[in-house]
Amino acid sequence: MHSTNPAPARTGIGFFLWALLVAAAALVAFSQTRAFVWDEGFHLLAAALVAQGKTVYVDFCFPQTPLNAYLNAGLIHLFSQNWHTPHLLAAMFAVGAMCLTARFVLRHLPTGESREWRWAGAGCAAVFTGLNITVMQFGTVAQAYGSGLFFCVAAFCAAVAAMRRRAALFTFVAGLFTGVAVGCSLLTAPVAIVLLAWTLWTNRGTARWLRSAAFLAGAAIPFTPVIWLFFQAPEQVFFNVFEYQALYRRANWPGINLHDIEVLTGWLNSTQALALGALALMGVRRVYRDAAWGREFRLALWLVLGLALFNATTHPTFERYFVFLVPFVSILAVAGLSGIRWRGAAVLAAVFMALSCAQALLEDRDASTWEEYKNVARKTAEVTPPGAMLYAEEPVYFLLRRTPPTGLEFSYTRNIQLAAAREKLLHVVSQAEFKKQIRAGRFATVQSCKDDLINYYELASVFPHEMDVEDCSIFWGKVKTVP
Repeated sequence: MHSTNPAPARTGIGFFLWALLVAAAALVAFSQTRAFVWDEGFHLLAAALVAQGKTVYVDFCFPQTPLNAYLNAGLIHLFSQNWHTPHLLAAMFAVGAMCLTARFVLRHLPTGESREWRWAGAGCAAVFTGLNITVMQFGTVAQAYGSGLFFCVAAFCAAVAAMRRRAALFTFVAGLFTGVAVGCSLLTAPVAIVLLAWTLWTNRGTARWLRSAAFLAGAAIPFTPVIWLFFQAPEQVFFNVFEYQALYRRANWPGINLHDIEVLTGWLNSTQALALGALALMGVRRVYRDAAWGREFRLALWLVLGLALFNATTHPTFERYFVFLVPFVSILAVAGLSGIRWRGAAVLAAVFMALSCAQALLEDRDASTWEEYKNVARKTAEVTPPGAMLYAEEPVYFLLRRTPPTGLEFSYTRNIQLAAAREKLLHVVSQAEFKKQIRAGRFATVQSCKDDLINYYELASVFPHEMDVEDCSIFWGKVKTVP
Protein backbone atom coordinates (compact mmCIF):
# COMPACT_ATOMS: atom_id res chain seq x y z
CA MET A 1 0.00 0.00 0.00
CA HIS A 2 1.47 3.36 -1.06
CA SER A 3 1.45 6.49 1.13
CA THR A 4 -0.61 9.48 -0.03
CA ASN A 5 1.76 11.99 1.61
CA PRO A 6 4.16 12.65 -1.30
CA ALA A 7 1.51 14.22 -3.57
CA PRO A 8 0.41 16.89 -1.05
CA ALA A 9 4.06 17.56 -0.25
CA ARG A 10 4.80 18.09 -3.94
CA THR A 11 1.81 20.44 -4.10
CA GLY A 12 3.29 22.46 -1.25
CA ILE A 13 6.70 22.59 -2.93
CA GLY A 14 5.10 23.70 -6.19
CA PHE A 15 3.25 26.53 -4.45
CA PHE A 16 6.47 27.59 -2.72
CA LEU A 17 8.48 27.67 -5.94
CA TRP A 18 5.82 29.63 -7.79
CA ALA A 19 5.51 32.11 -4.93
CA LEU A 20 9.28 32.60 -4.80
CA LEU A 21 9.60 32.97 -8.56
CA VAL A 22 6.73 35.44 -8.96
CA ALA A 23 7.84 37.63 -6.05
CA ALA A 24 11.50 37.66 -7.15
CA ALA A 25 10.58 38.45 -10.76
CA ALA A 26 8.26 41.27 -9.65
CA LEU A 27 10.95 42.85 -7.47
CA VAL A 28 13.60 42.75 -10.19
CA ALA A 29 11.22 43.96 -12.92
CA PHE A 30 9.94 46.84 -10.81
CA SER A 31 13.50 47.86 -9.90
CA GLN A 32 14.37 48.28 -13.57
CA THR A 33 11.24 50.12 -14.64
CA ARG A 34 9.12 52.08 -12.15
CA ALA A 35 11.24 52.18 -8.98
CA PHE A 36 12.14 55.76 -8.05
CA VAL A 37 12.41 57.76 -4.84
CA TRP A 38 13.53 61.37 -5.00
CA ASP A 39 15.88 60.95 -2.03
CA GLU A 40 17.83 58.20 -3.77
CA GLY A 41 19.27 60.97 -5.92
CA PHE A 42 21.64 62.12 -3.20
CA HIS A 43 22.58 58.52 -2.40
CA LEU A 44 23.50 57.87 -6.04
CA LEU A 45 25.30 61.20 -6.30
CA ALA A 46 27.32 60.34 -3.20
CA ALA A 47 28.21 56.99 -4.76
CA ALA A 48 29.30 58.74 -7.96
CA LEU A 49 31.50 61.14 -5.99
CA VAL A 50 33.08 58.23 -4.11
CA ALA A 51 33.72 56.50 -7.44
CA GLN A 52 35.57 59.69 -8.49
CA GLY A 53 37.86 59.30 -5.49
CA LYS A 54 36.17 61.66 -3.03
CA THR A 55 35.71 60.78 0.64
CA VAL A 56 32.34 60.96 2.40
CA TYR A 57 32.09 63.58 5.14
CA VAL A 58 35.53 65.03 4.36
CA ASP A 59 34.90 66.11 0.75
CA PHE A 60 31.12 66.47 0.83
CA CYS A 61 28.17 66.30 3.22
CA PHE A 62 26.40 62.92 3.45
CA PRO A 63 24.42 62.45 6.69
CA GLN A 64 24.19 58.67 6.44
CA THR A 65 26.31 55.72 7.42
CA PRO A 66 28.37 55.03 4.28
CA LEU A 67 28.39 51.28 3.45
CA ASN A 68 25.50 51.33 0.98
CA ALA A 69 27.01 54.31 -0.84
CA TYR A 70 30.32 52.46 -1.14
CA LEU A 71 28.56 49.37 -2.50
CA ASN A 72 26.92 51.52 -5.17
CA ALA A 73 30.20 53.29 -5.84
CA GLY A 74 31.76 49.93 -6.59
CA LEU A 75 29.03 49.19 -9.12
CA ILE A 76 29.48 52.59 -10.75
CA HIS A 77 33.21 51.98 -10.97
CA LEU A 78 32.67 48.57 -12.60
CA PHE A 79 29.63 49.21 -14.83
CA SER A 80 29.59 52.97 -15.50
CA GLN A 81 27.34 55.59 -13.94
CA ASN A 82 23.69 54.61 -14.26
CA TRP A 83 20.78 53.88 -11.95
CA HIS A 84 19.98 50.40 -13.27
CA THR A 85 22.82 48.47 -11.59
CA PRO A 86 22.31 49.97 -8.09
CA HIS A 87 18.60 49.20 -8.45
CA LEU A 88 19.39 45.62 -9.46
CA LEU A 89 21.68 45.21 -6.44
CA ALA A 90 18.95 46.56 -4.14
CA ALA A 91 16.38 44.22 -5.68
CA MET A 92 18.69 41.24 -5.22
CA PHE A 93 19.15 42.21 -1.57
CA ALA A 94 15.36 42.33 -1.20
CA VAL A 95 15.06 38.94 -2.89
CA GLY A 96 17.74 37.62 -0.54
CA ALA A 97 15.83 38.89 2.50
CA MET A 98 12.69 37.23 1.16
CA CYS A 99 14.50 33.91 0.63
CA LEU A 100 16.04 33.97 4.10
CA THR A 101 12.61 34.69 5.62
CA ALA A 102 11.06 31.78 3.71
CA ARG A 103 13.97 29.51 4.70
CA PHE A 104 13.51 30.40 8.36
CA VAL A 105 9.82 29.47 8.23
CA LEU A 106 10.58 26.23 6.43
CA ARG A 107 13.19 25.17 8.99
CA HIS A 108 11.62 26.40 12.21
CA LEU A 109 7.92 25.66 12.07
CA PRO A 110 7.01 23.24 14.88
CA THR A 111 7.58 19.56 14.18
CA GLY A 112 3.85 18.90 14.44
CA GLU A 113 3.15 20.86 11.25
CA SER A 114 2.78 18.79 8.08
CA ARG A 115 5.40 18.82 5.38
CA GLU A 116 2.89 20.32 2.95
CA TRP A 117 2.15 23.19 5.31
CA ARG A 118 5.87 23.83 5.86
CA TRP A 119 6.34 24.47 2.16
CA ALA A 120 3.09 26.42 1.92
CA GLY A 121 4.04 28.54 4.95
CA ALA A 122 7.43 29.26 3.41
CA GLY A 123 5.70 30.31 0.19
CA CYS A 124 3.45 32.66 2.16
CA ALA A 125 6.47 34.14 3.94
CA ALA A 126 8.03 34.83 0.53
CA VAL A 127 4.90 36.57 -0.76
CA PHE A 128 4.25 38.49 2.47
CA THR A 129 7.81 39.84 2.31
CA GLY A 130 8.58 40.18 -1.38
CA LEU A 131 5.18 41.46 -2.51
CA ASN A 132 4.75 43.83 0.40
CA ILE A 133 4.12 47.21 -1.20
CA THR A 134 6.68 49.02 0.99
CA VAL A 135 9.37 46.46 0.15
CA MET A 136 8.45 46.68 -3.53
CA GLN A 137 8.62 50.47 -3.70
CA PHE A 138 11.58 51.15 -1.41
CA GLY A 139 13.57 47.93 -1.22
CA THR A 140 14.32 48.21 -4.96
CA VAL A 141 15.90 51.69 -5.05
CA ALA A 142 19.47 52.85 -4.47
CA GLN A 143 18.90 53.81 -0.84
CA ALA A 144 19.85 51.41 1.94
CA TYR A 145 16.45 49.75 2.39
CA GLY A 146 17.26 46.66 0.32
CA SER A 147 20.71 46.11 1.82
CA GLY A 148 19.45 46.87 5.33
CA LEU A 149 16.62 44.36 4.90
CA PHE A 150 18.94 41.59 3.82
CA PHE A 151 21.51 42.04 6.57
CA CYS A 152 18.84 42.42 9.28
CA VAL A 153 17.30 39.07 8.33
CA ALA A 154 20.75 37.48 7.91
CA ALA A 155 21.70 38.68 11.41
CA PHE A 156 18.45 37.28 12.81
CA CYS A 157 19.07 33.88 11.19
CA ALA A 158 22.66 33.80 12.46
CA ALA A 159 21.52 34.68 16.00
CA VAL A 160 18.97 31.86 15.91
CA ALA A 161 21.63 29.43 14.68
CA ALA A 162 23.94 30.59 17.47
CA MET A 163 21.26 29.86 20.06
CA ARG A 164 20.46 26.42 18.65
CA ARG A 165 24.05 25.30 18.13
CA ARG A 166 25.61 27.15 21.08
CA ALA A 167 28.38 28.30 18.74
CA ALA A 168 30.32 31.53 19.30
CA LEU A 169 31.13 31.69 15.58
CA PHE A 170 27.47 32.16 14.68
CA THR A 171 27.20 34.85 17.36
CA PHE A 172 30.17 36.64 15.79
CA VAL A 173 28.52 36.36 12.36
CA ALA A 174 25.26 37.72 13.77
CA GLY A 175 27.16 40.72 15.11
CA LEU A 176 28.95 41.16 11.79
CA PHE A 177 25.71 41.16 9.79
CA THR A 178 24.13 43.51 12.31
CA GLY A 179 27.06 45.91 11.97
CA VAL A 180 26.76 45.83 8.18
CA ALA A 181 23.01 46.59 8.43
CA VAL A 182 23.63 49.59 10.69
CA GLY A 183 26.56 50.61 8.48
CA CYS A 184 24.07 50.77 5.62
CA SER A 185 21.29 52.52 7.56
CA LEU A 186 21.03 53.81 11.12
CA LEU A 187 17.33 52.90 10.99
CA THR A 188 18.35 49.29 11.67
CA ALA A 189 20.11 50.15 14.96
CA PRO A 190 17.42 48.47 17.15
CA VAL A 191 18.38 45.12 15.60
CA ALA A 192 21.80 45.43 17.23
CA ILE A 193 20.26 46.19 20.63
CA VAL A 194 17.66 43.39 20.48
CA LEU A 195 20.11 40.75 19.25
CA LEU A 196 22.71 41.71 21.88
CA ALA A 197 20.02 41.45 24.59
CA TRP A 198 19.00 38.09 23.09
CA THR A 199 22.60 36.89 23.29
CA LEU A 200 22.81 37.89 26.93
CA TRP A 201 19.44 36.29 27.72
CA THR A 202 19.95 32.93 26.01
CA ASN A 203 23.43 32.22 27.41
CA ARG A 204 24.55 31.55 30.96
CA GLY A 205 27.78 31.88 32.91
CA THR A 206 31.02 32.59 31.11
CA ALA A 207 29.49 31.81 27.72
CA ARG A 208 27.14 34.79 28.12
CA TRP A 209 30.03 37.26 28.24
CA LEU A 210 32.23 35.49 25.68
CA ARG A 211 29.46 35.37 23.11
CA SER A 212 28.37 38.93 23.81
CA ALA A 213 31.97 40.00 23.25
CA ALA A 214 32.00 38.00 20.00
CA PHE A 215 28.79 39.74 18.90
CA LEU A 216 30.20 43.20 19.67
CA ALA A 217 33.49 42.38 17.94
CA GLY A 218 31.63 41.33 14.82
CA ALA A 219 29.41 44.43 14.91
CA ALA A 220 32.44 46.73 15.22
CA ILE A 221 34.21 45.46 12.09
CA PRO A 222 31.98 47.22 9.51
CA PHE A 223 32.52 50.49 11.40
CA THR A 224 36.32 50.44 11.28
CA PRO A 225 36.41 52.77 8.22
CA VAL A 226 34.13 55.27 10.00
CA ILE A 227 36.18 55.00 13.19
CA TRP A 228 39.39 55.55 11.23
CA LEU A 229 37.80 58.51 9.47
CA PHE A 230 36.65 59.93 12.80
CA PHE A 231 40.27 60.23 13.95
CA GLN A 232 41.09 62.06 10.70
CA ALA A 233 38.09 64.40 10.66
CA PRO A 234 36.16 64.12 13.95
CA GLU A 235 33.89 67.16 13.53
CA GLN A 236 32.77 66.21 10.01
CA VAL A 237 32.07 62.59 10.97
CA PHE A 238 30.19 63.55 14.13
CA PHE A 239 28.05 66.07 12.25
CA ASN A 240 27.09 63.67 9.46
CA VAL A 241 26.47 60.56 11.54
CA PHE A 242 24.96 62.06 14.71
CA GLU A 243 24.50 65.82 14.87
CA TYR A 244 22.53 66.31 11.66
CA GLN A 245 20.20 63.43 12.53
CA ALA A 246 19.59 64.71 16.05
CA LEU A 247 19.27 68.44 15.40
CA TYR A 248 18.74 69.41 11.77
CA ARG A 249 16.49 66.87 10.03
CA ARG A 250 13.38 68.81 10.97
CA ALA A 251 14.75 72.28 10.09
CA ASN A 252 12.27 74.62 8.36
CA TRP A 253 9.49 72.02 8.33
CA PRO A 254 6.17 73.53 9.46
CA GLY A 255 3.51 71.00 10.46
CA ILE A 256 6.02 68.26 11.13
CA ASN A 257 4.06 66.84 14.09
CA LEU A 258 0.95 66.47 11.94
CA HIS A 259 3.10 64.76 9.31
CA ASP A 260 4.26 62.17 11.85
CA ILE A 261 0.69 61.51 13.01
CA GLU A 262 -0.40 60.92 9.41
CA VAL A 263 2.47 58.48 8.85
CA LEU A 264 1.83 56.56 12.07
CA THR A 265 -1.88 56.15 11.26
CA GLY A 266 -1.36 55.50 7.54
CA TRP A 267 -1.57 51.73 8.00
CA LEU A 268 -5.29 52.16 8.65
CA ASN A 269 -5.70 52.98 4.94
CA SER A 270 -3.75 49.94 3.77
CA THR A 271 -5.66 46.72 3.21
CA GLN A 272 -2.41 44.82 2.96
CA ALA A 273 -1.04 46.22 6.24
CA LEU A 274 -4.29 45.50 8.07
CA ALA A 275 -4.43 41.91 6.82
CA LEU A 276 -0.76 41.22 7.57
CA GLY A 277 -1.08 42.85 10.98
CA ALA A 278 -4.18 40.82 11.87
CA LEU A 279 -2.42 37.56 10.94
CA ALA A 280 0.67 38.63 12.90
CA LEU A 281 -1.43 39.31 16.02
CA MET A 282 -2.93 35.84 15.71
CA GLY A 283 0.61 34.53 15.37
CA VAL A 284 1.80 36.30 18.51
CA ARG A 285 -1.06 34.75 20.48
CA ARG A 286 -0.22 31.30 19.12
CA VAL A 287 3.53 31.63 19.69
CA TYR A 288 3.07 32.57 23.34
CA ARG A 289 0.32 30.05 24.11
CA ASP A 290 1.79 26.98 22.39
CA ALA A 291 5.12 25.71 23.75
CA ALA A 292 5.82 23.96 20.44
CA TRP A 293 6.75 27.30 18.89
CA GLY A 294 10.39 28.05 19.62
CA ARG A 295 11.95 31.10 21.21
CA GLU A 296 13.11 32.30 17.79
CA PHE A 297 9.52 33.31 16.92
CA ARG A 298 9.44 35.42 20.06
CA LEU A 299 12.72 37.00 18.95
CA ALA A 300 10.97 38.00 15.72
CA LEU A 301 8.32 39.75 17.82
CA TRP A 302 10.91 41.65 19.84
CA LEU A 303 12.61 42.79 16.65
CA VAL A 304 9.26 44.05 15.38
CA LEU A 305 8.63 45.96 18.60
CA GLY A 306 12.15 47.41 18.75
CA LEU A 307 12.16 48.57 15.15
CA ALA A 308 8.61 49.92 15.37
CA LEU A 309 9.28 51.95 18.51
CA PHE A 310 12.56 53.35 17.20
CA ASN A 311 11.23 54.35 13.80
CA ALA A 312 8.00 55.74 15.24
CA THR A 313 10.04 58.16 17.36
CA THR A 314 12.39 59.15 14.55
CA HIS A 315 11.29 62.74 14.07
CA PRO A 316 10.22 63.14 11.29
CA THR A 317 9.31 59.59 10.40
CA PHE A 318 8.20 58.09 7.09
CA GLU A 319 6.28 55.01 6.04
CA ARG A 320 9.37 53.61 4.30
CA TYR A 321 11.29 53.50 7.60
CA PHE A 322 9.08 50.60 8.70
CA VAL A 323 10.19 48.42 5.79
CA PHE A 324 12.66 46.64 8.08
CA LEU A 325 9.77 45.20 10.13
CA VAL A 326 8.26 43.37 7.17
CA PRO A 327 10.20 40.06 7.25
CA PHE A 328 9.64 39.64 10.99
CA VAL A 329 5.95 40.56 10.79
CA SER A 330 5.67 38.06 7.93
CA ILE A 331 7.13 35.30 10.11
CA LEU A 332 4.54 36.01 12.80
CA ALA A 333 1.80 36.21 10.16
CA VAL A 334 2.67 32.70 8.95
CA ALA A 335 2.41 31.51 12.56
CA GLY A 336 -1.07 33.04 12.71
CA LEU A 337 -2.07 31.58 9.36
CA SER A 338 -1.01 28.10 10.46
CA GLY A 339 -3.81 28.16 13.02
CA ILE A 340 -6.43 28.27 10.26
CA ARG A 341 -7.17 24.62 9.58
CA TRP A 342 -7.97 24.95 5.91
CA ARG A 343 -5.70 23.77 3.14
CA GLY A 344 -6.52 26.66 0.81
CA ALA A 345 -5.81 29.37 3.41
CA ALA A 346 -2.17 29.74 2.38
CA VAL A 347 -2.99 30.11 -1.31
CA LEU A 348 -5.82 32.55 -0.59
CA ALA A 349 -3.63 34.68 1.69
CA ALA A 350 -0.80 34.76 -0.84
CA VAL A 351 -3.10 35.70 -3.72
CA PHE A 352 -4.73 38.41 -1.60
CA MET A 353 -1.35 39.95 -0.72
CA ALA A 354 -0.20 39.82 -4.33
CA LEU A 355 -3.39 41.52 -5.57
CA SER A 356 -3.14 44.15 -2.82
CA CYS A 357 0.40 44.94 -3.96
CA ALA A 358 -0.71 45.16 -7.59
CA GLN A 359 -3.58 47.49 -6.67
CA ALA A 360 -1.26 49.81 -4.72
CA LEU A 361 1.17 49.94 -7.64
CA LEU A 362 -1.70 50.71 -10.01
CA GLU A 363 -2.87 53.58 -7.81
CA ASP A 364 0.69 54.93 -7.81
CA ARG A 365 1.12 54.66 -11.58
CA ASP A 366 1.49 58.43 -12.03
CA ALA A 367 4.47 58.67 -9.67
CA SER A 368 7.74 60.06 -11.00
CA THR A 369 10.27 57.72 -12.57
CA TRP A 370 13.90 57.89 -13.66
CA GLU A 371 12.74 58.10 -17.28
CA GLU A 372 10.97 61.37 -16.50
CA TYR A 373 14.08 62.74 -14.81
CA LYS A 374 16.05 61.80 -17.92
CA ASN A 375 13.84 64.23 -19.85
CA VAL A 376 14.48 66.93 -17.25
CA ALA A 377 18.23 66.29 -17.34
CA ARG A 378 18.34 66.34 -21.16
CA LYS A 379 16.52 69.69 -21.38
CA THR A 380 18.70 71.12 -18.61
CA ALA A 381 21.84 70.13 -20.52
CA GLU A 382 20.48 71.65 -23.75
CA VAL A 383 20.06 75.14 -22.25
CA THR A 384 23.23 75.16 -20.14
CA PRO A 385 26.36 76.45 -21.95
CA PRO A 386 29.37 74.10 -21.84
CA GLY A 387 31.41 74.65 -18.68
CA ALA A 388 28.77 76.96 -17.15
CA MET A 389 27.70 76.61 -13.53
CA LEU A 390 24.50 74.66 -12.93
CA TYR A 391 22.20 74.65 -9.90
CA ALA A 392 20.15 71.46 -10.01
CA GLU A 393 18.72 68.63 -7.97
CA GLU A 394 20.80 65.57 -7.14
CA PRO A 395 19.13 63.21 -9.68
CA VAL A 396 19.95 65.64 -12.49
CA TYR A 397 23.60 65.95 -11.46
CA PHE A 398 23.80 62.17 -11.35
CA LEU A 399 22.22 61.66 -14.77
CA LEU A 400 24.38 64.37 -16.36
CA ARG A 401 27.50 63.01 -14.61
CA ARG A 402 28.28 66.48 -13.33
CA THR A 403 29.99 67.30 -10.04
CA PRO A 404 27.76 69.71 -8.10
CA PRO A 405 29.08 72.86 -6.46
CA THR A 406 29.68 72.73 -2.72
CA GLY A 407 26.44 72.56 -0.76
CA LEU A 408 24.38 70.79 -3.44
CA GLU A 409 25.76 67.28 -2.93
CA PHE A 410 23.07 66.98 -0.24
CA SER A 411 20.63 69.80 -0.86
CA TYR A 412 18.65 69.43 2.38
CA THR A 413 21.47 71.18 4.21
CA ARG A 414 20.45 74.45 2.55
CA ASN A 415 17.63 74.52 5.15
CA ILE A 416 20.10 75.02 7.99
CA GLN A 417 22.42 77.88 8.79
CA LEU A 418 25.69 77.52 10.69
CA ALA A 419 28.62 79.74 11.49
CA ALA A 420 30.60 80.55 8.36
CA ALA A 421 33.66 78.55 9.45
CA ARG A 422 31.55 75.46 10.18
CA GLU A 423 29.67 75.77 6.90
CA LYS A 424 32.95 75.71 5.02
CA LEU A 425 34.27 72.76 7.02
CA LEU A 426 31.07 70.73 6.62
CA HIS A 427 30.38 71.71 2.98
CA VAL A 428 27.09 73.37 3.88
CA VAL A 429 25.64 76.38 2.05
CA SER A 430 22.45 78.02 3.31
CA GLN A 431 19.42 78.80 1.21
CA ALA A 432 19.91 82.51 1.80
CA GLU A 433 23.48 82.30 0.48
CA PHE A 434 22.34 80.41 -2.63
CA LYS A 435 19.77 83.13 -3.27
CA LYS A 436 22.53 85.75 -3.23
CA GLN A 437 24.67 83.65 -5.59
CA ILE A 438 21.78 83.17 -8.04
CA ARG A 439 21.03 86.89 -8.10
CA ALA A 440 24.72 87.62 -8.57
CA GLY A 441 24.74 85.50 -11.73
CA ARG A 442 26.88 82.61 -10.50
CA PHE A 443 24.56 80.04 -12.11
CA ALA A 444 23.78 80.01 -15.81
CA THR A 445 20.89 77.57 -15.21
CA VAL A 446 18.72 76.68 -12.23
CA GLN A 447 16.58 73.54 -12.24
CA SER A 448 14.11 72.62 -9.50
CA CYS A 449 10.92 70.65 -8.99
CA LYS A 450 10.05 72.38 -5.72
CA ASP A 451 7.59 75.28 -6.07
CA ASP A 452 8.39 76.70 -2.64
CA LEU A 453 12.09 76.93 -3.52
CA ILE A 454 11.35 78.47 -6.93
CA ASN A 455 9.23 81.11 -5.22
CA TYR A 456 11.84 81.76 -2.52
CA TYR A 457 14.59 82.30 -5.09
CA GLU A 458 12.16 84.42 -7.22
CA LEU A 459 13.59 82.70 -10.28
CA ALA A 460 10.98 84.03 -12.70
CA SER A 461 12.17 87.57 -11.99
CA VAL A 462 15.87 86.65 -12.15
CA PHE A 463 16.14 84.67 -15.41
CA PRO A 464 14.78 85.67 -18.83
CA HIS A 465 13.92 82.13 -19.92
CA GLU A 466 11.77 79.48 -18.27
CA MET A 467 10.62 76.01 -19.32
CA ASP A 468 8.50 73.38 -17.59
CA VAL A 469 9.51 69.75 -18.13
CA GLU A 470 7.49 66.97 -16.49
CA ASP A 471 6.76 68.40 -12.99
CA CYS A 472 9.95 70.47 -12.88
CA SER A 473 11.02 73.93 -14.01
CA ILE A 474 14.23 75.11 -15.69
CA PHE A 475 15.40 78.74 -15.69
CA TRP A 476 18.33 79.99 -17.74
CA GLY A 477 19.90 82.94 -19.50
CA LYS A 478 21.72 86.09 -18.50
CA VAL A 479 20.55 87.16 -15.07
CA LYS A 480 18.34 90.24 -15.04
CA THR A 481 19.24 93.21 -12.91
CA VAL A 482 17.28 92.60 -9.72
CA PRO A 483 16.84 95.39 -7.18
